[in-house]
Amino acid sequence: MDGTATYLYCIVHGSAPPAAARAPKGLPGASGPAIAAVAGSLSLVIATVPLDVYGPEVLEASLRDAQWVTDCAVAHEAVVEYFARKAGVTVIPMKLFTMFSSEKRAIAETRSRRRDVEEVIGRIAGCEEWGVRITRRPAAGSRAARGQAKAASGTEFLSAKKAARDVARQSAGAGVEAAERAYSALAAVARDARRRQDVPEGATTPPLLDAAFLVPVKSRSGFKAIVKKLAAAAPDGTQFTLTGPWPSYNFIQSVSKP
Repeated sequence: MDGTATYLYCIVHGSAPPAAARAPKGLPGASGPAIAAVAGSLSLVIATVPLDVYGPEVLEASLRDAQWVTDCAVAHEAVVEYFARKAGVTVIPMKLFTMFSSEKRAIAETRSRRRDVEEVIGRIAGCEEWGVRITRRPAAGSRAARGQAKAASGTEFLSAKKAARDVARQSAGAGVEAAERAYSALAAVARDARRRQDVPEGATTPPLLDAAFLVPVKSRSGFKAIVKKLAAAAPDGTQFTLTGPWPSYNFIQSVSKP
């Protein structure tokens, strides 16, 4: 398949267009990232991609190659994060494989949605995304579990087994309550918060909480300190995982699709 398309990494807002000379190389087979002016303080970070690799039919087949998709996702994210780290710049990251027939078309589409773009920029400017996941694992070495292991008679075994179930049920309830308290406390510090409903790949049970928080940069230290304090006070078997900072993928829905 001959021809090319224009790949869009992100929309950038800043007082001046950012330089792309030192940006990561981007997607396999694509040209290096370049800047395309839209209007006023808006620019696009784009690349030219060959249709014999990224055309609709070829891409559909390639999506079955998990390693190739992973490599593309890592390359895409590297470019987005490079521009997101620049001072005085607000970045709206695009989803993986956001493409247009030409640079002109990408610019025109962005201009047509300028009101939505500027609304999103106003919401996420000066912020970064952080993820908090709270999971529950069996409490190792509990008294009930040890009693069950050591029980000699059938009566003792059943009694120990019931005690273990009661402990597990109480622990689960305490974990849920801790997760709700954590979400409320962290949302109070953030500008916005979103619960994520998808079960992470490889997980056997849904997490107690999987949420994204839009945190002002000036509140970063305080937010991380609250997570640490909540984790320290959490019930046995409850684990906190903090990730970030990330570009604000979970807070740009109105302009994240072509």
